[in-house]
Amino acid sequence: MPTHSETRQLPYTAQQMYDLVADVGAYPKFLPWTAAARVRSVTPQPDGSAVMEADLMIKFKVFRERFVSRVVMYPEKHRIETEYLDGPFKYMVSTWEFTESGESDGCDVHFFVDFEFRNRLLQTAAGLFFYEAMQRIVQAFETRAETLYG
Repeated sequence: MPTHSETRQLPYTAQQMYDLVADVGAYPKFLPWTAAARVRSVTPQPDGSAVMEADLMIKFKVFRERFVSRVVMYPEKHRIETEYLDGPFKYMVSTWEFTESGESDGCDVHFFVDFEFRNRLLQTAAGLFFYEAMQRIVQAFETRAETLYG
């Protein structure tokens, strides 16, 4: 069950990074292996958060999989929590949190993901390139921030 946790300091505000990650519909423009994204719904909650249901189509070599996620967005806390609902995983959770950096004008980006595929072949393939894939995904968000805000 691969997990990955990473913190990076970036020269963008917590709000800018939150907005970038919350824009799920734009993922196919910059995120590796993301062939399509569709936001099904966004439901504001009484506590100021919002719950999004979204589909992502992931394509990697011969594999093409669609999965549905529940994304809880906490704009005041600059936090995004994703929970897997349907697709090729046994489970998948991820968290993004953005905190203003006390040392610079930027923010600290905290990312965590934990998942397991149902299919053993997919799980084995994921294990072989997992760390590199996570690095590429985080780098893609960083590059997107540079494009939008740099």
